[in-house]
Amino acid sequence: MELMIIPVSVILNEIFQQGRKFNWKKPAKCPRCHSVRVWGHGFVAAFFDGFVESLWLRRYRCPDCKCIVRMKPKGFFRRFRVPIEIVRACLGNRLSNGLWPGVLSKSRQRHWLSALKRKTAAFFGIGTDLMSAFDRLMAIGQIPVSRDL
Repeated sequence: MELMIIPVSVILNEIFQQGRKFNWKKPAKCPRCHSVRVWGHGFVAAFFDGFVESLWLRRYRCPDCKCIVRMKPKGFFRRFRVPIEIVRACLGNRLSNGLWPGVLSKSRQRHWLSALKRKTAAFFGIGTDLMSAFDRLMAIGQIPVSRDL
């Protein structure tokens, strides 16, 4: 069984307010085997910054290849609670001004910077501009601030 994540354009406040009643658009076909038989497969709780409770994200299942498809709001890295634009802005602020923005915990932001430095060195070598490396890593499908290589 494989998990596929499909980023969708949604407003988090609407998901929060409507909960499981939020009208998720069902995928037209399975992203793995392209079967048109895609069934509802319940919900999964996910946490996002700015919300004290988890939000219910829709899941679908392909009965042909057994793939589970999870809908996720666009603009978030896999397994991250903070939008990509905020991660990038925090890192950019630190690298240009030398200060961490006060909106998020400094320890979380330090983890992002440490991971970005490590990944940049692994992919492009030491001395590469970190913000351009952030964009280049995203362009090749990597999460710039994750610890995995």
